[in-house]
Amino acid sequence: MRILHSDNLMIRRYGHTKVATGRKLFNGMIRNNWKVYEFSERDIAKFEAPLGIKPLGIRAANRRFIETFDNFKPDVCIIGHSDLLTNKTLQSVKKLSPSTPIIYRNVDPLWRERNVKMIHHRKEVVDAIFVTTAGEPLKQFKTSNNIVGYIPNPTDPGVETFDNSKKTEFTHDLLYCGKGSQSDDRYQLLVELHADLKNELRFDTYGIYGHPPIFGQSYDDALSSSKMALNLNRFEGWPWYSSARISQLMGNGLLTFVWDKGDMRQFFNDEHVVFFRDSASLKKQIRNFHNDDARRQTVAGQGRKFYHEEFSGQKVASYMVETTLNLPYSHDYLWKDAVYR
Repeated sequence: MRILHSDNLMIRRYGHTKVATGRKLFNGMIRNNWKVYEFSERDIAKFEAPLGIKPLGIRAANRRFIETFDNFKPDVCIIGHSDLLTNKTLQSVKKLSPSTPIIYRNVDPLWRERNVKMIHHRKEVVDAIFVTTAGEPLKQFKTSNNIVGYIPNPTDPGVETFDNSKKTEFTHDLLYCGKGSQSDDRYQLLVELHADLKNELRFDTYGIYGHPPIFGQSYDDALSSSKMALNLNRFEGWPWYSSARISQLMGNGLLTFVWDKGDMRQFFNDEHVVFFRDSASLKKQIRNFHNDDARRQTVAGQGRKFYHEEFSGQKVASYMVETTLNLPYSHDYLWKDAVYR
């Protein structure tokens, strides 16, 4: 299988990168023994632009994508965060090879209006769309010529490299990382937790309440030194939706607290994560697990194992390609029925 994979590789960040879904999918494709060529349109635009002024290189980046497609001749084209690639460019490569499907995957929330507009913008020129939200919200992107489906946030053993379930010594007892504002559902919860738990455990937040956001090695250091973590979305209750944070927390063996909304119990149970219904139940669970390290290690370890087995980048990549090409499924994917054809 020959895959042309376009995503933001963050080459220009020189190692100070965010954890990227595209990198995990790329690793998964390689583990599938596929031949993969990567294209980073934002980096190409910068490199091709006069004086390195990225907006001046957008047209060149689109030309280079067509050139790359023509040279590499992929069986499937997968595009992720590639907003600089125009629909006209995608139509051009379809003319070069009408039998090569184009898959568009999107891991951003559907409550973000700009993101919904982008998916609508792409839906007329791609063959398949995969989003990290399931159910009714996906139907708006269905056309007579495409497939629309759900994918989970993938993990990868080469990215989520820690196993905190095996540790007993930490710098942080509880961690939350994620950008946001005071209008978010989670903000007041974090304020309350800080006030009520400050004398009981070491609780640090980055990006929304407390310290500024952290990336790259600083983020890895925070993850590796944390016993437990909160998986809080800006808005809760969207079917099967979570930010990519959940893969980073569970994949690294942190005991993960998940709001009991959004039907996540269809994937996980109390042996994998800690569900909570409100702030009172959350605080109770935090205290219980903080004082019972053996139980914390058991749940975090089983959660890590389950996430790596069921939601690996290898499986998610296989699912997208097999669904788009209408091939027999090579795995019994937990989310296999969440697709509109």
